[in-house]
Parts: sequence; C-alpha cells; structure tokens
Amino acid sequence: MIIWISFIVLVSIFLCLDLFVFNRNAHVIDTKEASKFTALWVGIALAFTAAVYFIYDHGYLNNPDDLTASNAALKYLTGYLIELSLSIDNIFVIAVIFKSFSIDQKYQHRVLFWGIVGALVFRALMILFGITLINKVSWTTYIFGAFLLYTAFKMLTSKEEEFDPKTSKIYKFSRKLFPVTDRIEGQQLFIKKMGKRIATPLFLALVVIELTDVLFALDSIPAILAITADPFIVFSSNILAIMGLRSMYFFLSNLLDKFQYIHYSLVAILAFVGVKMILVHHFHFPEWISLAVIFTSLLIGALFSIYYPTTKEEKKEQEKTLNTEKK
Repeated sequence: MIIWISFIVLVSIFLCLDLFVFNRNAHVIDTKEASKFTALWVGIALAFTAAVYFIYDHGYLNNPDDLTASNAALKYLTGYLIELSLSIDNIFVIAVIFKSFSIDQKYQHRVLFWGIVGALVFRALMILFGITLINKVSWTTYIFGAFLLYTAFKMLTSKEEEFDPKTSKIYKFSRKLFPVTDRIEGQQLFIKKMGKRIATPLFLALVVIELTDVLFALDSIPAILAITADPFIVFSSNILAIMGLRSMYFFLSNLLDKFQYIHYSLVAILAFVGVKMILVHHFHFPEWISLAVIFTSLLIGALFSIYYPTTKEEKKEQEKTLNTEKK
C-alpha cells in the first residue's frame, strides 16, 4: 500500500510542478522547450524501470504472478513503450480538436493539463475493471485479443476522413447541458456573465479531448493487459506514458504529417498484442520479442515515411528533384 501511495504522491508532485512552476503563465511552447520536457518525461519513465526492479526484488508489493525483478522491469518497459506508441494517434486527434475550436497555442497546455488529470482517473478505473475481469473470468483474454485484432483491421482498412469535433455528439450534448460562449477568455474554462456560469471554448475542447481519450483507452488498456495483469505495472506504465503526452504533443504536432507510415506501425503493434492475448493460455511470448516487435514496427514506419513520403507537398518536391536529376 505504501508503494501505491508513494507513486500517486510522486505523480501529484510532478503535476503540481508542471502547472504551478514550469507553466504558471500561459505561453507558446516552442519545439525546443517541448523537446526538453519530452526528454525529461521519457527519462523519468525509463528511470522508473530501475524502481520497478528494486520494488519486486525486495518484495514490497503483492506479487500474485510470482514475477522475478528482471521480468517485472521488462514487462513495465514493454507496457510503457506500447502505451507511448499508441499515444501517437491520440496526438493527431488532439491537434484537430484544438484547430477546430481555434484554441491559441499558449492556452493549449492548460487544456491538456486538465485533460491528463481526467485521463488518470478514467484510466485507473478502466485498468481496475480490466484486471478484475481477467482475474475472475480467464476467457475474457480471448475477447480482448479479438477486439485488438478488430481494431487493427479497422485501422488498416479505414479511409482517411476529416474529423470535425463540432459535429460530434459529445459537442452537441455538451452545449445542451450548459450555456457556451464562442469567445476565448484567456485560460479560463468558465466565466461568469449576468450571474450565470458560462463555458468557454477551452472547456468544450477539454470535454471532447477527455471523452476521445476514453475511446483510445479502449484500445490501449487491453494492449497492455496482453503484456501483464499485474496492477502496479499496468497502472504505472500507463500513467507515466500519459504524463509525457502533453510535451510530446507540442514536440510532435508539427512533425506528424511527415510520418505517414507510423499509422501502419501501430496496426502491426495492435495485431501482435491481440495475437499474444489470444494465445496467452497456450503459448508464452518472451518479453524481448514484444520489445523487438515494437521497435521494429516503429523503425520501419519511420524509415518508409522518410524515404517514401505520401503528402502531396512532399510528393511534388520529390518529383521536382527527380525531374531535375533527369535533366
């Protein structure tokens, strides 16, 4: 229990430092600042691998699966990398939401901060529910595995469509619940006008981001449960991946268009963990295979994106280069 409380306190301290110290005043987070914070969050998450090893090596937690310290650390690292990889799709959607609601860059961090806080609560509940299901009803692993394979297939075959948050049911339902102003009032989520509490576009963007994250969690939670059903490893790897999502958003949002094939890397990762979950009672995949699949999928996707660009502008540029070389 002490370990759980210590971890939650640590996460709370990080969140307070982020909001009240590093980002107390609204400002545009440039690529340089975002890259520093991305490196910091990833560094903290990777360093926590050593903490997991220490915790399980000394038996500070209940260990129902009888994991060795090295195996626990490897499972944490694999789970973290899966969650981090699947967050890439989430970044795409967040960028579209901000653009749709015309949220200025300097106010985006505040919205993402509260979005992360809400995501921590929702994901904790979903993790608890998922682990309870797997422990009580063992055949649910087949359902989760089949769902991941279905998600991978749907991701592979779906056509690219413009996502418009303002046409979503979430947005329309929110407007019915409370009055909304179209004006952005600094960092405020609500304003008071004529004695009434009125929501700003920042709050609407927050609601849409929060509920779309719940939808993304339907994929990511089963994916990490394919690695382990140990509550602490699932929770800590998931939470630390989400904690770094904000800085990663500001770091990658301008670069995502250049990595078109990463989409297929995520398909491969989801398909692999789906198969792994279905076969969990019949065949054990060593953890190094999971890590190898994640790294290889992302590497291939990144290399194809660099050498075989798919955006119109990049294609034109590539054609111009080829024509120049021919002349």
